[in-house]
Amino acid sequence: MSRTVALAVDLGASGGRIVSGAFDGKLLELKELHRFNNGPVNFGGQLVWDFVGLWGGVLDGLRVAANQHHDAIRSVGVDTWGVDFSFVTKNDALLTEPVCHRDARTKGLIEKAAKTVSREETFEATGLQFIEINTLYQLLAIKRDQPELLAAADRLLMIPDLMHWLLSGQRSNERTIASTTQCFDSRKGQWANDLLDQFGIPTSLFQQVSEPGHEIGSLRTDIAADTGLRDVRVVLPGSHDTASAVAAVPALEPPSSRPDWCYISLGTWALVGAELDRPLVTPECLAHNFTNEGGVGGTTRLLKNLCGLWIVQQCRASWQRSGKNWDWDQLTALAAESAPLQTIIDTSHASLVAPNDMPAAIRELAKQSKQLIPESTGAVIRTALESVAAKVSWTLQELDELLGRRVGRVHIVGGGVQNKLLCQMIADASNRPVIAGPVEATAIGNLLVQILAENGKIDLRSVRSVVRDSFDPITYEPRSVAVWQERLAQCVDQ
Repeated sequence: MSRTVALAVDLGASGGRIVSGAFDGKLLELKELHRFNNGPVNFGGQLVWDFVGLWGGVLDGLRVAANQHHDAIRSVGVDTWGVDFSFVTKNDALLTEPVCHRDARTKGLIEKAAKTVSREETFEATGLQFIEINTLYQLLAIKRDQPELLAAADRLLMIPDLMHWLLSGQRSNERTIASTTQCFDSRKGQWANDLLDQFGIPTSLFQQVSEPGHEIGSLRTDIAADTGLRDVRVVLPGSHDTASAVAAVPALEPPSSRPDWCYISLGTWALVGAELDRPLVTPECLAHNFTNEGGVGGTTRLLKNLCGLWIVQQCRASWQRSGKNWDWDQLTALAAESAPLQTIIDTSHASLVAPNDMPAAIRELAKQSKQLIPESTGAVIRTALESVAAKVSWTLQELDELLGRRVGRVHIVGGGVQNKLLCQMIADASNRPVIAGPVEATAIGNLLVQILAENGKIDLRSVRSVVRDSFDPITYEPRSVAVWQERLAQCVDQ
C-alpha cells in the first residue's frame, strides 16, 4: 500500500529536529531524520536566538529528508515553543534576530503594565496566564527601549510563523501560537486590538489568524532546488508545540466543559491542563493564574505552565561543567536509591530560573525552608523530581476547582514520559492513574494534522484513533498515596 509522508520540523529551546511520518491509512510510522542544537546566545547585551543557525539546521534536515524519502514527501509543518517572535519589513526582510524570552528586558513589566491596564482587564481581554516572558511584555520592552523597531516593522511573526514564511514566502499567524502572546482574544479568536491600542502597540503588526491544517502554499522554488524536495506543500500544524502534543493525547472523549481527563505535556516545562470546547475566562481562573490557549480543532487548552525537568537538566549541566558526566538514566537510578520525601522545594521560585549552579540553588532553598539539605547527587535529583510531582498535584487540585469536578485520570505526553520514576511520583502525589505516552507526541500531532487535514479542518477523533492504533502507552497506578498526602499536607502547613 502506498504511504503518505509528511515532515515535522520540531524546534525546542535546546535543539531542533526533522521527523518524518509515513501513514498507510491506519498506522503512523515515525523516523527521526536529523537533529541539531539550539540555544540562546549573548549578542550585544541581549539574549537572542541564533535564528540564522536554526534555519540552517532546518535546511540540512530537509536535505536529509529528500535523500531518504525522495518524492514521497507531500507536506512540511513547523512547531516551536511559544511567546518569542521577530518582525519582517514591508520589503520582506527579517528586521532583527528574535530575542529569547529568558532575556531580562521584561523584568517588572507585569506590574508596570497593570498601571496602564489592570490585570483583571487584561485577563478579560485575553484569558492568558500572567508570565513576564509573554509576548505582550516583550513588545512593551521594545516600545520602551527600541521604538524604532516598531516603526520599521510591517508584520510580527512568531517563531514558527517565521519558519513557514521562509519555507513558503507567505506570511501567516497561526492561531495556537498566536494564543500564547497575551495579545490575542481567546473567546473571539482574533487579536485583542482594543487592549493593544491601550498599550500603544500598533495593531497593524498583526494579521488575521489561520487554523491548524491550513495550507499556506508550496515550498519556495529556491528552497525546493536547494533541498531536493519537489511538490511539497507547507501546511500549518498546531504551531505551538504543546498544541501539537495535546492533539496526540490518546483520549477517547471529545472536548467538553467538564472533561474527566487532563494532560501534562512534560519536558523542560510541565504544562498541566484540560482540553475544553470553549475558553474559561473567570475570576477564579485569573486567581489561580491559569491560561486559555488555542488547541487543534478549535479547542481550548486550559492550562498552567509549571517548571518541569528544567531543574534536573540544569543540575546535570552544572555537574558536567565540573567534569561529572552523568547520563539521564544514571541520575534517575541515583534518585530512586535515595530516601523519599525528605525535601520539597518551590519549583517556581525565582532563584531557579537561571542559576549558575542549580544544585547549590536547590540546597539554598532547602536551607531557607528549614528542611533537610540534599547533599548527594541522588538526593538533589530526588528533591527536584518530587518537587515537580508535588507542584503538579497541587495544580491538579486547582484544575478540579475550576472544572467543578475531580478529573479522573492524567495523560502524560512528551519527553518526560521516559522518566518512569517521575511518572510514578505524579500518580502517587495526585492519587490518580497516569497514562504515559506517546513520547513523541509533539511530532505525532504535527504530522497527523498535516496528513489528515481536509480543507483546513481537523477531526481530533481521527487523529487520536491513529495515535491509539500506532503507539502503546504505559499506565501507572497510584501506590504510596497516604505517605504522599501526609508529606504534602506538611508542605502546606510550613
